[in-house]
Amino acid sequence: MRTVYQYYSHHTPTFVTDQHSLFLNPRWNNFIDVLDFPKATPINRVIRHVLFGPLEDRAVPYVGTLIGGTLPGRDPDSPGYLYGGQVGVRFPVARGFSVDMGLQYTRFEINFKGLSDLSEQWLFTIGIRL
Repeated sequence: MRTVYQYYSHHTPTFVTDQHSLFLNPRWNNFIDVLDFPKATPINRVIRHVLFGPLEDRAVPYVGTLIGGTLPGRDPDSPGYLYGGQVGVRFPVARGFSVDMGLQYTRFEINFKGLSDLSEQWLFTIGIRL
């Protein structure tokens, strides 16, 4: 379980918008391991080999959910909701250091130019974790 804060700011010649998000992010690591059958050639090993090649034994695939809130939400001074999901993989490099890649989808309430509406966002992330 992680807690994530994101700040998004969009500036153009005609408007400026700032969005703050705070959400919980529970993850299920190594979810592919539920496919540990048949005994001779387990499905999870085949999937790991196809997706990660020579790094199949180091990869830690995960799925996660996102649930939280945004500011501004329904009104300029009130919060809105946020939900979504993610899928990704983490490659441990050394003790306490890993490379993380993920694809995240979020849907959230946003107040933009005085109007309240739902917004969707796809986000591809690559980073390091210490």
